[in-house]
Amino acid sequence: MTDSTSKKNLKLARTLLVVAVTMFGFGYALVPIYDVLCEWKWIQRDRPDDIKKVPETAYTVDVNREITVEFLTVLNESTPMTFRAETKQLKVHPGQYYSVNFYAENKTNKEMKARAIASFSPALISQYFEKIECFCFSEQTFKAKEAKTMPMRFVINPEIPEQYKTITLSYTFFDNTERSVNN
Repeated sequence: MTDSTSKKNLKLARTLLVVAVTMFGFGYALVPIYDVLCEWKWIQRDRPDDIKKVPETAYTVDVNREITVEFLTVLNESTPMTFRAETKQLKVHPGQYYSVNFYAENKTNKEMKARAIASFSPALISQYFEKIECFCFSEQTFKAKEAKTMPMRFVINPEIPEQYKTITLSYTFFDNTERSVNN
């Protein structure tokens, strides 16, 4: 091997080492960055789909339109609960108010605090989906082995564009016990 090739290989090896160390450092730094970004205060300020509580408004019901709302429930992998929507799917008319119930049960022998975070598909729908009452507005406390039926009352604003025929509302429950104890 020539001296020039050796220098090029050494430079390449150094560059790759710097890239690898930088990638490792960035990956390591993602955990505290994620913790900072996911503080509940940040979520409440910037995630209106989760916490958009509105007063009940008198809308004109659009009986000529029907939208299917699907309710999905997910548990964070470390959340020892049962969680489900009592109604999996509902056909609704924009402007008409509906109530659905969700069931949650603490599967542990100790008190647990949990919080549900909503997400919509398509995401644009969140601006038309108005919640009047929802268990997702606040952290829920469950006694050991306690089960709860939790209501959610909502309306779909009749100004929703015509092209939307199906809405998926997904709630993910997170065990918040450790975070609540430390705050």
